[in-house]
Amino acid sequence: MQEILLVINESPYGSEKAYNALRTAMNLQKKDAAVDINIFLLDDDVGCARKGQETPRGFFNIERMLGSVMRKEGRVKT
Repeated sequence: MQEILLVINESPYGSEKAYNALRTAMNLQKKDAAVDINIFLLDDDVGCARKGQETPRGFFNIERMLGSVMRKEGRVKT
């Protein structure tokens, strides 16, 4: 099994860093069942894990993306 660690240290909205990291994680999980995804939320990015997010116009919902990774056995640490 391949283990991947993604460190996200940018607020969930205002840039595309969190979105791109989570999109990468979701695609890795989709393509390879033998991948172990670990996400470390650092500094402002702990807001990605906040429940009930209201998504700004034109942005994907980071909370739902994070949930998708976790439903496929991805782990999230803060």
